[in-house]
Amino acid sequence: MHANVGDRLIIEGTHVGDGRREGVITKVRRDDHTPPYTVRWHDGHEALVYPGPDARVLPPAPTGRR
Repeated sequence: MHANVGDRLIIEGTHVGDGRREGVITKVRRDDHTPPYTVRWHDGHEALVYPGPDARVLPPAPTGRR
């Protein structure tokens, strides 16, 4: 997995009833852009994350401006 600052990290729930978590990568710690990443979750909490197989990285969300 490779990511850049501003990319979105999506983690799907792994158990019944678990929701999807979405956040924005705010810091990439390694020069090769591999984990771990610092992620700001939508609830405002920031965490150091080592994404597992249930995670995916997407480009930044479109802003709607042109």
